[in-house]
Amino acid sequence: MKKWIQKSIVITVAFLTLGLITPTHEIWDAFDQNQSNRSAIDPFSANTASAAEPEVIEETEIQQEAIDYSSLLVDAAKEQSYIKFGTKIGPRISNEFDTIIFPKMEEAIAMTVASLDNESLASLTITEKPSGNYGEKIFNITSSETGNDLIRFHVRTEKRPQEGYYYNFHYHSAEDDFLTHYNLGDIYWEKNTPPKWMS
Repeated sequence: MKKWIQKSIVITVAFLTLGLITPTHEIWDAFDQNQSNRSAIDPFSANTASAAEPEVIEETEIQQEAIDYSSLLVDAAKEQSYIKFGTKIGPRISNEFDTIIFPKMEEAIAMTVASLDNESLASLTITEKPSGNYGEKIFNITSSETGNDLIRFHVRTEKRPQEGYYYNFHYHSAEDDFLTHYNLGDIYWEKNTPPKWMS
């Protein structure tokens, strides 16, 4: 089975199941070795003339180009953000997050992946475990080929004298070894201590 088809299936399953189920390599090995599995889903079995095979390749290549990996990343980014916010914080900051912060997140993601080819873009994943309590991490975008982070999104709770608590959204990029703090914006909470993340 072609590698990009496997990656596409893994990404699709991961997104649809929110990362709870990820196909293992054992599934692919068993699938590839059992001819009856292949012929059950492949309308072009080994007995078909080889002239029909290029059409299948062309159709699957067209399907690969139709997948918009950037929008899949953006959808997963929003989902992970709301998982971090939880049910206590999310409803109170969702309007400002959606109108002010998230468009800037989308822009940062687009700038980060703009120079990547389709294969590298298909290998990008989003971490699925935001930090709880008062930790900053929302999610990281990571290359599954290298295992390295490309960009890390954080939110920090800040107490400002005489004003109260703010949520400072920012990100760090691999381009400068995650040293620079790129500000996305602030959302005001209130004067009382905010609840923990994911609560």
